[in-house]
Amino acid sequence: MPKTLILIPTYNEIENISLMVQKVMGYSQAYHVLIIDDNSPDGTGDAVREFQKDYPDRLHLIEREGKLGLGTAYIAGFKWSLEHNYDYSIEMDCDFSHNPDDLERLVATAETGYDLVIGSRYCKGGEVVNWPLGRKLMSYYASVYVRMVLWINVKDTTAGFKCYRNSALVKLNLTKIPFKGYAFQIFMKYQLIKKGFKYKEIPISFKDRERGNSKMSSGIFKEAIIGVLKMRFLKL
Repeated sequence: MPKTLILIPTYNEIENISLMVQKVMGYSQAYHVLIIDDNSPDGTGDAVREFQKDYPDRLHLIEREGKLGLGTAYIAGFKWSLEHNYDYSIEMDCDFSHNPDDLERLVATAETGYDLVIGSRYCKGGEVVNWPLGRKLMSYYASVYVRMVLWINVKDTTAGFKCYRNSALVKLNLTKIPFKGYAFQIFMKYQLIKKGFKYKEIPISFKDRERGNSKMSSGIFKEAIIGVLKMRFLKL
């Protein structure tokens, strides 16, 4: 069984963290989990430390000094994963918008020879549940915009549920990624595709969070719109 690390960035996820840890630790695949917590004032980090008593070898925690952004959290997680010799690194949200039951399919698909497997809302069979129509349209056409600018054949360019083969991750310069939000998710895909790594999208059902508050902001959206142009024309 491949050695797989699930990376979960958190900020004020006390309503979800216990449920998520218990869910993932209950699978027979014995996944390892790394929580990257940005000093959540609601006690998310404290909850993780309590669970570490039950799973000392499989549950890990990085605590950062403050809210530093999604992209930098994943970069910290990727570096930790590479240093500890995992085979795969999986990005996943803590709010259950990404269904942990799909983890097995992500890893199984990667094992067939793919360096990046994307849990996709917009490939055939994928769907978005509980989003208002306006948000669905904005997300869908954002991906259309990215495909047109970057010329990449990815249906869900902003997807955040992904499995990376670490032998591919190690070939990227993780210290020079200038983005933090959706632009970071796009840039990681773009880098791997431009370097010729194999990728595949598999359908998922994406469900809006039921507990806690979204971290989405207009600044994150603007970064993505402008960032895509920088990737294309400044050749980042």
